Amino acid sequence: MISRVRGIYEEFPGQFWTLIGAIFVDRLGGALLFPFFALYVTDHFGVGMTQVGILFAIFALASVVGSLVSGALTDKLGRRWMLMFGLVFSALSSLAMAFVNDLTVFYVLAAIVGLLADAGGPAAQAMVADLLPEEKVAEGYGMQRVSANLAVAIGPAIGGILASQSFLWLFVLDAATSLITAAIVYFSLPETKPVATEEQPEQSFRQSFGGYKQVFSDRLFVTFMVLSMLTVLVYTQMNTTLSVYLRDVHGVSLRQFGLLLSMNAAMVVVFQFWITRRIAKRSPIVMMAVGTILYGIGFVMYGVFGAMIFFVIAMIIITVGEMITIPTAQALVARFSPDDMRGRYMAFYGFSWTIPFALGPLLAGLVIDNLDPRLIWYAAGVISVIAVIGFLLLNGRVPTLAHSDIDGKAPGQHPLNKQQAAKILVPVDSEDII
Repeated sequence: MISRVRGIYEEFPGQFWTLIGAIFVDRLGGALLFPFFALYVTDHFGVGMTQVGILFAIFALASVVGSLVSGALTDKLGRRWMLMFGLVFSALSSLAMAFVNDLTVFYVLAAIVGLLADAGGPAAQAMVADLLPEEKVAEGYGMQRVSANLAVAIGPAIGGILASQSFLWLFVLDAATSLITAAIVYFSLPETKPVATEEQPEQSFRQSFGGYKQVFSDRLFVTFMVLSMLTVLVYTQMNTTLSVYLRDVHGVSLRQFGLLLSMNAAMVVVFQFWITRRIAKRSPIVMMAVGTILYGIGFVMYGVFGAMIFFVIAMIIITVGEMITIPTAQALVARFSPDDMRGRYMAFYGFSWTIPFALGPLLAGLVIDNLDPRLIWYAAGVISVIAVIGFLLLNGRVPTLAHSDIDGKAPGQHPLNKQQAAKILVPVDSEDII
C-alpha cells in the first residue's frame, strides 16, 4: 500500500501537490462553515428558507459578474495573484459576516462577497490544467476533489460541534484557513500562466475580456454547460436545502447531518481516484449521464423515505454520482479550452454552478415554506432524467458538430484540435452503459 501511494505521488509534479495541499487547507475552513450557513441565517435572523434562498440568489448573481472579470484577469495577470487575492478577500468577508446583525446589511454584504470572494476560483482550476499533461488532467481534478473532500470529511463533524456552541467560531476559523492558504500560495507556488509568444502576443484586458465572445460562440461547450446546469441544480440541494429539510421534517440533528456529510466526503477520499481511473477510457458524456441518474435516484429517496438508514443509502448513491460527474466535467472543460483561454473557459463554466446556486435554494425555499417539502426531491428526479436524456442525445450529435466546427464549416470556431476531439468524442457502445 505504501509503495502504491508513493507511486501515485511520483506520477504528479511537486508543484501540483503543493496546490493540492493549499486547496485542502482552504476547503477545511469552508467545510466548517458552509453546511451550516442556512441554519445560521435562519437562527440568527429568525427568518425562513425563502429569505435564505434570496440571500443565496444575491450571492450567486453577483458572482456571475465577478467570475467573468476574474476569468479574464486570470488569463491577463496570471493565476497566482488572482488566487491570493480571492483567498485574502474571502477571509475578510467571513469575519465581516460574523458580526452583521441586520438582514438588509447582510444582503449587501452577500453581493460584495459574491462579486469578489471567488476571484481565485478560475485561477485554481486553470492552474491544475497548467501543471499537468493532458492525459493526467482528469486524474488531477479527481485528486483535487480527494483533497477537498478530505477537508469536508473532517470539517462538518467539527463544525457541528462548534455550531452547537457558537457560530462565531465557524467564521473565524474559515477566515484563518483562507489566510494560511494565501501564504502557502505566495511562498510555494510559481506562476503557471503560459508565456506570450509572437504567435500569441500578450492581450490587453479589453481583448482578454472580449475573448468571452469566442467562448459563447462555442456551441458544443455551451450545450454541455446548459446540461451541466440541470445536474448542478439538483446537486446543490445537498449543501443548501437538505439540512433544513431533514431538521424540520425528520428531526435530524446538527451532529447527525454533519456526520452524513462527513461520510460523503470520506467516500470521495477513499474511492475518487479509483473511480476516476476506472472510467478514464469510457465516453465522458455517457459518464455524465450515469452520474446524473445516480443523483436523481439518491435525491428522490429523501422524498420517499423517512428513516435515517435510507438517508445514509441515498447519500452513498449521490456520492458515487458526484465522483463520476464533477471531475469528468472539469476535465472536459480543460480540454475544450485553448491554453491561453483556460481561465475564461473555467470562469464561463462556473455559470453552470452559480446560476443553479442562485435559483435552486430560492425555489426550494418557496416549496418548503408554502408546499409539501417532499416535492423538492421529486422535482430533482425529474430534472435529472431530463439532463440524462440531453447528455445521451448530445453524445450522438457531438462528433458531427465538433468536426464541422474544427474544419471551419460551422459558424462557431471550436477550440479543440482533431486529436483532442477524438479523445473526448468517444461513441456510445454497450460497455459505456454498463
